[in-house]
Amino acid sequence: MSLFGLFGSKSTSEVKDEKVIPWNKLTSLSQLDEIVKESKSKPVAIFKHSTHCGISRMVINQFEKSYDLEPRQMKLYYLDLLSYRNISDEIGFKFQVMHQSPQLIVVKNGVTVAHASHHSIQGGELIKFV
Repeated sequence: MSLFGLFGSKSTSEVKDEKVIPWNKLTSLSQLDEIVKESKSKPVAIFKHSTHCGISRMVINQFEKSYDLEPRQMKLYYLDLLSYRNISDEIGFKFQVMHQSPQLIVVKNGVTVAHASHHSIQGGELIKFV
């Protein structure tokens, strides 16, 4: 409890349940073939994030607030593109999208069905692809 309720942490009755986003880390090129296979049974989204970019951080925070799908509806991958630039480059070739950051790519039946970058990325829009 905080001093007179003015500073510090909230009581447990005030803390809301935090939404857990079902991120799957994308760390190897072989996962791209898995994504193609997985996309044949349910859509897959790849979020390419630049960990040193303020705009990218703001966009991923907004995405996470608006993302409201169940794990059974869509598989969600997260790519730290600064650590895995080679995977980011291969995503562009494999799924025929020009690199941007931040970027969201939706894959269904093995092909890109949608992609967005920067402030065009909206987690709530993904329901259209389920």
